[in-house]
Amino acid sequence: MADYRTGYEYYKEACQKLAIDPVNFYYFVLNLSQEQLDAYNKSAEQKRGADDYAS
Repeated sequence: MADYRTGYEYYKEACQKLAIDPVNFYYFVLNLSQEQLDAYNKSAEQKRGADDYAS
């Protein structure tokens, strides 16, 4: 969930630059596309694999 929060902070900064109001965190996560969720899961799996090799 921390990675979602990081993505949300990036989204809020982009909204601020464009002078638009961001949606709240709940709706941000709720409206992630399947492609975004798949990319997150792939990244998480790669990080777990890298952590396994580092141990």
